[in-house]
Amino acid sequence: MTASYWSPESWRARPALHQPAWPDPAERDRAVKSLRDLPPLVFAGEARSLTEHLGRVAAGEAFLLQAGDCAESFDSSADSIRDRLRVILQMAIVLTYSGGMPVVKVGRIAGQFAKPRSSPTETVGDTELPSFLGHMVNDIGFTDAERAHDPNRLLTAYHRAASTLNLLRAFTRGGYADLARVSNWNREFVASSPAGQRYSAMADEIDRALRFMTACGITGAVAPQIQEVELYTSHEALVLDYEEALTRQDSLTGQWYDCSAHMLWVGERTRQLDGAHVEFLRGVLNPLGCKIGPTAGVDEVLGICEALNPDRTPGRLTLITRLGASRVGDLLPPLLAAVRDEGHAVAWVCDPMHGNTYTSATGRKTRHFDDVVTEITGFFAAHEQAGTWPGGVHVELTGDAVTECLGGSDQIGDDDLDQAYETMCDPRLNGRQSVDLAFQVAELLQSRR
Repeated sequence: MTASYWSPESWRARPALHQPAWPDPAERDRAVKSLRDLPPLVFAGEARSLTEHLGRVAAGEAFLLQAGDCAESFDSSADSIRDRLRVILQMAIVLTYSGGMPVVKVGRIAGQFAKPRSSPTETVGDTELPSFLGHMVNDIGFTDAERAHDPNRLLTAYHRAASTLNLLRAFTRGGYADLARVSNWNREFVASSPAGQRYSAMADEIDRALRFMTACGITGAVAPQIQEVELYTSHEALVLDYEEALTRQDSLTGQWYDCSAHMLWVGERTRQLDGAHVEFLRGVLNPLGCKIGPTAGVDEVLGICEALNPDRTPGRLTLITRLGASRVGDLLPPLLAAVRDEGHAVAWVCDPMHGNTYTSATGRKTRHFDDVVTEITGFFAAHEQAGTWPGGVHVELTGDAVTECLGGSDQIGDDDLDQAYETMCDPRLNGRQSVDLAFQVAELLQSRR
């Protein structure tokens, strides 16, 4: 790491954008002190393991699938969490089997409780109130009490993250993720779609392969990866009071890790080189991500690489581009060339969601499935041109049968959005659209093999 001074609280001397306006500093201090006394949510060794996996992504030897909810809810049920996991596992199976690549699985989960907003306030009728900033900060209901910034929600976020992690560990290590269950993951609303039918055919092939392996004596006892899955957690490190309180010094190495998640990223709105978020993240040894939008120039991206990964450690830094379907072909190649020529060992990942958000004719914020695919296709083409590796995709999805993004095999139209528009913030792909997208990405991967 850089030799300049750093401590978990050194970010406080820098401009900190998109932070809650806690009304009572004393109450905030009590909540943060309580957080500091709680056990870590993840462990340094797990974060180091993910860094190693992402190093293989940076080297072109694996592919990253980073996926999950736009903004997690404190009200998420166990079934909802399980179904979100199921879609991630389905996509990973498609990418591994059809794309022919090892897939590193990272969820936007167990911590994605805060969101930056373009405006600090929201107006409904004649009433203006603070914007909803995620359940870590306030509530989505539109009253003074619900929109007040409450630091006690930091503790609720911790406990919700802990319970979600417990559930994920049970599912990924307790039999639910067993490859023998691949067919069982295909619930009706996915199975009845063209992508679901394609998935079912693939699952039958996997079942036959597993029966052959069992006959040859290769079982879960011999190869645990048949029955278990490594799933890592990530979220945007937005609310720095929360992140600082969960930053701990590893007893084995003496190095600092943010133990709120395995991987943290800095967002498009908070990646200022002289800002608090970059200052905080440069000092923790977790693998890091940085969102790169259309305003990011070559010098800024190289500055981010130097600030967050000055030692050029493979797997330390993932650059997540969110450039838009119509602009990725022009904006990405110069960034790829500059980072390549400076010798930065980064993993490049495409976020095809945020650059393609618009308001539909019916007034709903949405994204079109075709734009999502177009940006990913342009992302792969730019890497082909630069001789670099298109390392992964970063998508917002849900296991619920929502109608939030247009298009896909069901041809969701403007008039369909109100049928099941349930997101608290940004529109998400549903299960059918997610599996469909995985097959299309797998075909792009096959062309690079």
